[in-house]
Amino acid sequence: MRDSLTDNTYGIKAEGLTKSFGPFEALRGIDLSVKRGEFYTLFGPNGAGKTTLIKILSTLAKPSSGKLTIAGHDAVKDPDSVRGVTGVVSHDPFLYENLSAFENIKFFGTMYGVHDADRRAGEVIDRVGLGKRMHDLVRNFSRGMKQRLAVARAIVHDPGILLLDEPYTGLDQHGAGVFGEMLSMLKSDRRTILMTTHNIEEGLDRSDRVGILAGGRMVYESRRDGVDREAFREIYISRVENA
Repeated sequence: MRDSLTDNTYGIKAEGLTKSFGPFEALRGIDLSVKRGEFYTLFGPNGAGKTTLIKILSTLAKPSSGKLTIAGHDAVKDPDSVRGVTGVVSHDPFLYENLSAFENIKFFGTMYGVHDADRRAGEVIDRVGLGKRMHDLVRNFSRGMKQRLAVARAIVHDPGILLLDEPYTGLDQHGAGVFGEMLSMLKSDRRTILMTTHNIEEGLDRSDRVGILAGGRMVYESRRDGVDREAFREIYISRVENA
């Protein structure tokens, strides 16, 4: 399905996105462009609007105003096409606890219309390092294993866009390390990846570009190689405190 990205410079392009809940403005004029094959990490404190933005990018919510194009598709006018080229991983793995890993991924593959869903399910489960536990019930998996399986769910239809909303939440140090290695694998596939996090240590390593969202606004953007870890930490604290 990544062929749909071939003729587009940007995998994600948002212009002037806003989202209001009554009088509360969760997003205030977001401009965001993520190129094809780019890994973009969006940092921000709790309540900054990160999850709201991910919901809009994944068509789970509509913006109050603004324009949004995902893989060349208008996300408001053509959400079904966007869903077909997008995979989403959040802190909730969205898996069926009483099904096996294989049954879960085959189910989602079938829902996406994947050809030979049995073969594809086995393939992506192997890719996330769970091949030996393929037929075990998900309820017996650790938090880290569930999160890896959530990635298999998200990539079973080979999407060109991958959205990661605070994917490290609840992972211990070992689990976070394994998950980070898996992100490196996904990056090598040349997917367009956007990850949100409030953890600087987790977010900087694999990024091509970084941004900071605070108070519903984009308050900073830079190439990753344009800022070192300590400098970014100071920038983050300053921009968040003054948002």
